[in-house]
Amino acid sequence: MTLRKGLAIFVFLSFCVSGTVLLFSVDGGTWRTILSARKGPLFIALGLVFAAWSCDALRFCCLSKAMSQKVPFSEGIVLTWLHYFGCAVTPMQVGGGPFQVYVLYRSGVPIGKGIAITLIRTLLTTFLLSVVAPAAFFLDPRLLEGHAFITGIFIYVLIFSVIIWLAFSLSIFRPDLIKKIGSVLVLWLKRFKILGSGRILCTIKRINSEVDGYSKNLKQLFSQGFLWFLLAFLLSVGHLLFLFSVLPCLIWSVGLEVHYMESLLAQAVFMFMLYFVPTPGASGVAEGGGAAIFGLLVPWNMAGVMAIAWRFFTEYLAIFMGAVVAIRIIGWGTAEMIIQNRGSKCDDLEGDG
Repeated sequence: MTLRKGLAIFVFLSFCVSGTVLLFSVDGGTWRTILSARKGPLFIALGLVFAAWSCDALRFCCLSKAMSQKVPFSEGIVLTWLHYFGCAVTPMQVGGGPFQVYVLYRSGVPIGKGIAITLIRTLLTTFLLSVVAPAAFFLDPRLLEGHAFITGIFIYVLIFSVIIWLAFSLSIFRPDLIKKIGSVLVLWLKRFKILGSGRILCTIKRINSEVDGYSKNLKQLFSQGFLWFLLAFLLSVGHLLFLFSVLPCLIWSVGLEVHYMESLLAQAVFMFMLYFVPTPGASGVAEGGGAAIFGLLVPWNMAGVMAIAWRFFTEYLAIFMGAVVAIRIIGWGTAEMIIQNRGSKCDDLEGDG
């Protein structure tokens, strides 16, 4: 998928689903409530967003330090914004990592360590969500009651998350097994004519090389840089708490009763699902699903507005800043190349043999 196509799909789905949600949820009382909204809680919500960005930026700094590299706070902010932008224009929100690795490489961080830093940063968040989200389901079963679609997505994401964590564990303790699995998958791709015969050896060598470098970097992270890793974990907790506190502020701003813990649990379940939605930036599902889940916290005539406002503060602002950074620092052409993975060349690997 190209950068332009991903961005177009994201904007199209976000606008269409947002419009549909508002059409079926907004009434006269909604506008009266919005017009009487207090500005103070909105500014607090904005401050919480900046605090979440800061935690994420510091998390990059800590993980880099754990890998014996140095990333300043200002670059951590840039990496945070690029993550949001990259996720918005790629399916399964996978585009943030390549942008971050590219910027880290330009700053002198080796590619292998850059991959380890960005991967661990994402896994810290998904780990916390994979623990809190199922717990939230048991603490408050209403979150999924009567929502067959949301329940289906939750189960799909839970299974997907287990597979990812299994693969991650194997990559640490059994890297040779990962190499074998990778080789088998490559041969299957050849069998179904998805991958040409001329690229089989190149691809297998590439996988083996990446697994070796990745395993080495992770061992360094969990041995020499373990204290920095723990600090990054605490910053991950802070990042999510600040982000999850935005919705209660939005509810507070319109004078509705705030249930902080219920709000936190609902967002944990929802964000966990959004991580693995196949549309660019989880567009469409985020707006529609947000209205369905937030309808448990506020009257239905405010659920759609809350879902869109929540997306604006927690996602759209960072995506906009990421787009500005991508254009000014990386350049549109280079960003397009990164998304399409044109940077890796098999010829270099073939020469190694």
